[in-house]
Amino acid sequence: MAKMLQFDEKADRVVPPTGFTARLTVFSAFAMAFLAVFALALSSAAGRVADRWGDELAQSSTLRISAPAGEAATQTEAALRVLRTTPGIEEARALSLDQQRALLSPWFGATLPVEDLPLPQLIDITESDEGYDAAGLRLRLSAEAPAAVLDDHARWRRPLIDAAARLRLLGWASTLLIALATAAMVTLAANAALAANAQVIAVLRLVGAKDTYIASAFVRRFALRALTGAAFGTFFGIASLFLIPAQDDATGFLTDLRLQGWGWVWVMLIPPLSGLVAFIATQYAARRVLGELA
Repeated sequence: MAKMLQFDEKADRVVPPTGFTARLTVFSAFAMAFLAVFALALSSAAGRVADRWGDELAQSSTLRISAPAGEAATQTEAALRVLRTTPGIEEARALSLDQQRALLSPWFGATLPVEDLPLPQLIDITESDEGYDAAGLRLRLSAEAPAAVLDDHARWRRPLIDAAARLRLLGWASTLLIALATAAMVTLAANAALAANAQVIAVLRLVGAKDTYIASAFVRRFALRALTGAAFGTFFGIASLFLIPAQDDATGFLTDLRLQGWGWVWVMLIPPLSGLVAFIATQYAARRVLGELA
């Protein structure tokens, strides 16, 4: 591989420096690297979202009290006493009407008349790292506050984490497809270049040039073209990520598409990996086409 990538001006003249194949290779590498940056950013963001959702929902629970107006306050006090004496619970607080209005405002607006609606009383529970015994807590609540219903967020947490994990897998699968598409495009370009230079190849063989010498010229040129295109594509892909509003400016999943930690390492590997993919694809194409022209 090192010998094939070594610069040889005479051998490089075998491959046309400009033309359709050159533009196709550079553009394909550029486009695929640009898309790979977003695929890796999506995968990285999905991993962070899965971890964040898992941590936040794992240490919080909600208690819902649905009781007649005359009994709601009594049931709430009883439930709070039970919660505050339960091992594994750091804090339990009843939400006020304003706090419940804030929770519902994203769906119904900030002017929702909460006081006129038969909403249940909500109690926010913060767990310790050790957690609490949900089955035992439900038994105590059924005896002292029968109108209380405990929601430990388990049925919400698992689907969210699974969805984020699948998004992460989708990002890596997209990156693999991009690499395969790059290999296919480079192979087609190399086949076209080799076919267009069939007469030149025949003359080189007549003067004693070996197929390895001819193939190395194509492999080297196409690998460098892919490396150059991928480098520019990676640069513009990273620059485009900075155009997305930051988390402080907007809310939502797409505002977290920023590279962090190992994400930067994988993105920086895109250009050399693109060059490697082009090297392998061109070497395969050169051997096959030269064998057919023999």
